[in-house]
Amino acid sequence: MRVAGIGFRAGAPLASLREALDAAGGCVDALATLDTKATAPQARALARTLGLPLCAIGRDALARQSTLTHSPRQMADFGCGSLAEAAALAAAGPGARLCGARQVSKDGMATAAIAEGGTA
Repeated sequence: MRVAGIGFRAGAPLASLREALDAAGGCVDALATLDTKATAPQARALARTLGLPLCAIGRDALARQSTLTHSPRQMADFGCGSLAEAAALAAAGPGARLCGARQVSKDGMATAAIAEGGTA
């Protein structure tokens, strides 16, 4: 199973989320983000457009993940080095591994990372 974790600013347009996802490698079985972001219109629209489930991940699960990227801002805001990477790992399940570091949309409004393995 391949899961894309997504992170984004409140005002990020859907196009930014899609751009970050495409840059990360695109083809996935599910999307994941922080539980409080999972209800955002652009996250729901991305999942609906792609026909994918959107997994809502709690802060505790994010904090347990070891990420490739270590942003002090992300650590302060979400308790993990990268929201996108941590969400992907948490949703992909035990033993999951990142396919690479998070990718950032050109406007800096969204990030995406893909994890493989485990179960959703």
